[in-house]
Amino acid sequence: MIKRSMGMMALVLAMAGGMAATGSARAADANVDCNLRFNLSGWSIIYKHAEGSGTITCDNGQKASVKIEVIGGGLTAGKYRIDNGKGEISHVRSVDDVFGDYVQAGAEAGVVKSGQAQLLTKGDTSLALAGTGEGVNLGVSVGKFSIKRP
Repeated sequence: MIKRSMGMMALVLAMAGGMAATGSARAADANVDCNLRFNLSGWSIIYKHAEGSGTITCDNGQKASVKIEVIGGGLTAGKYRIDNGKGEISHVRSVDDVFGDYVQAGAEAGVVKSGQAQLLTKGDTSLALAGTGEGVNLGVSVGKFSIKRP
């Protein structure tokens, strides 16, 4: 009985060690960096909505065309356009990991020449955005920034 219990315990410990190693390997595999180039236009009057498109290029050679949608709410008002926006996406294993919804919170202020710089997250994945454009935009908002396949 003791030998059987010791054998089971050794098996459980070996499996747990294997799972921990697999989890560590997955985290270590998430070292691909991707860049997003995009154009975006939208409006806000309490409700915030913007749409755009772009291209993602990863340092492992993968590439994808994307559709972008921003939806949120808060104390905002304005109409704006971001041209030649840039984003850096980190902690992914492949271009497939960049798709999904990122949490967004920000304060915007701009007249004629608008600017945008934000850091968004989706689990362990980070997306740093920067861009300039035209329009009027003022307020504070919370929402989501979605990257989808076209």
